[in-house]
Amino acid sequence: MHKKRKIPFILMLLFSVVAILSTVGCSSQSSSESDETKSASTKTDSKTADSEYPIKIKHALGETVIESKPKRVVTIQWGNQDVALALGVVPVGFSAANFGVQDDSGLLPWTAEKLEELNEKNPNVFQDTDGLDFEAISDANPDVILAAYSGITQEDYDILSEIAPVVAYPNAPWATTWREQIELNAKGMGMKEEGEQLIKDTEDMIQEKLSKYPQIKGKKVVWVNFSAKDLSKLHIYTPNDARGAFLRELGMEYPESVTEQIKDPNSYSLELSAENVEALYDADLIVGYGNDALYKAVKADPLLGKIPAVKEGSVALIDSESPIVAAGTPTPLSINYTIDDYLELIGEAIDKKDK
Repeated sequence: MHKKRKIPFILMLLFSVVAILSTVGCSSQSSSESDETKSASTKTDSKTADSEYPIKIKHALGETVIESKPKRVVTIQWGNQDVALALGVVPVGFSAANFGVQDDSGLLPWTAEKLEELNEKNPNVFQDTDGLDFEAISDANPDVILAAYSGITQEDYDILSEIAPVVAYPNAPWATTWREQIELNAKGMGMKEEGEQLIKDTEDMIQEKLSKYPQIKGKKVVWVNFSAKDLSKLHIYTPNDARGAFLRELGMEYPESVTEQIKDPNSYSLELSAENVEALYDADLIVGYGNDALYKAVKADPLLGKIPAVKEGSVALIDSESPIVAAGTPTPLSINYTIDDYLELIGEAIDKKDK
């Protein structure tokens, strides 16, 4: 049994009400026109008929069983709301973005744009960047909770499962690719085939954009985060991370000198001492977060400045003021919104090495 003693008494009452309602049936009408609009803004057809239920989804934290097509969708943590929105579903609640947001809305520009397109002017955004707001999630009265790209713990999952079925990540926290995010979340919404079409459309768009940047294909790349405050350590996103996986999808590969440093095959990140910077010598391109001032500091460093890609200027640093800063972790909406700028940034950096 999971621990429940940390949950407020009022929340336990809410859990009980939700449990009773779920036994009565999920087919009751929404209490308001707004809720009905959010829950019914899906493209339903015979493919998602109740005869295909129950749906069973295996993931890293267990197996989720969804008895009937969800009408009220909640998403938590990073980017899962974008999958629902891309499929025409406005979640009845979703987590605020905690990185790259330029105002207090909790919305990244591609999410805000899609909400406007779907005529949702007042989304229910959970201000939960310091931890899951279980009470707010329960108040949204979801039929399913989507968390395919997240870092929820087993305890989080157990608590959330008392509210509604939860779709968690497939293998490890924060190691879900954009495809897996769509596959799992779409299946959780009873929209498996629509999700497959979304994947195909996104793949086709990526390939069409890539055709303009032939210099990218085959290059060796590493996503490295430098810190001007401490250049003695490097933080690397592995190919398991969505950022690293997307770079590989663009036709690049991590050098073996980096991948052999990864001890945990499920880890999304790697810490490397600057004394072992030779591992980066085989990289044609370095991608990371930062600006020109950081690049100058790295280039002036006696160890990091020896990295060939750094010396040649083949470094694509993503400034915090750019929308791309949050698009390194891709979703179907963010890819479409930022792909041109992202490929231009990478292409220009590679061109510096090729000169």
